Amino acid sequence: MNLFALVFAFIYSPITRIKTWLIHLLLDILATGPMPKHVAFVMDGNRRYARSLGKQGKEGHSHGFKNLLRVLELCLRLRIDCVTVYAFAIENFNRPKEEVDTIMDLAEERLVEIAQRGELLDKHGVRLNVLGRRELLPQSVQAAVEKAEKMTRHNNAVILNICAPYASQDEITTAVESVIHEAIDAGDLDGSTITEDSIDSHLSTSLAGSPPLDIFVRTSGVRRLSGFLTWQCCEHTQIHMVNTYWPEFGLFDLVPILLEYQRKVWAEERSKSI
Repeated sequence: MNLFALVFAFIYSPITRIKTWLIHLLLDILATGPMPKHVAFVMDGNRRYARSLGKQGKEGHSHGFKNLLRVLELCLRLRIDCVTVYAFAIENFNRPKEEVDTIMDLAEERLVEIAQRGELLDKHGVRLNVLGRRELLPQSVQAAVEKAEKMTRHNNAVILNICAPYASQDEITTAVESVIHEAIDAGDLDGSTITEDSIDSHLSTSLAGSPPLDIFVRTSGVRRLSGFLTWQCCEHTQIHMVNTYWPEFGLFDLVPILLEYQRKVWAEERSKSI
């Protein structure tokens, strides 16, 4: 290492530590206010991000997986109880085979990494759930899913739901079918026991123990739900469509969203006290 590199490292290291300390301080101050219990992310824009850098679109998925861990760390620091992410839609199997294979390989790699080195999840008591039609995944990915879920099953402080392969239509259909079968088995032939609450309780997020959805975030500037948590997005859910590509989404995108949530909560509390 030359002299310039040594001087740079000497100066840069304290600056990095100060920056990290300031970020942690900001998060700790923010966490003293009302925090959402459940936040969902549509991790969109991976391919466009890669192309903006002159890379192949498939390379963006690797950046996206890495950013998921960074955003999860922010949410854990903020003491958010549940994070749900849209990792792969059922219809994404219609994409070019090379791209699908890349995503599946990355998913297996990351899940194996979680199973082998789950310090972050164990430290914060995170339980991992993979929601959706997992039988559509390659056998190797299914095995990695089962191993990662088993490794975190003892955790109960925070929930991380990874939806893959997933579609709201499929989730709702499956929930309705389950409720109907249970009603028939119980002798309810007129459907009187089939209610909105009974269907809600059979959604995959509910079965995973997730609280009601407080905040829905989609990155990349696209302004639609795209079949993600359609049922769960109710009148109390804050929906944010941000222009940032998912691999670049971070602290300074998340903070304004949380401040808006806190403003809304405080406004509701004031209106109730009047």
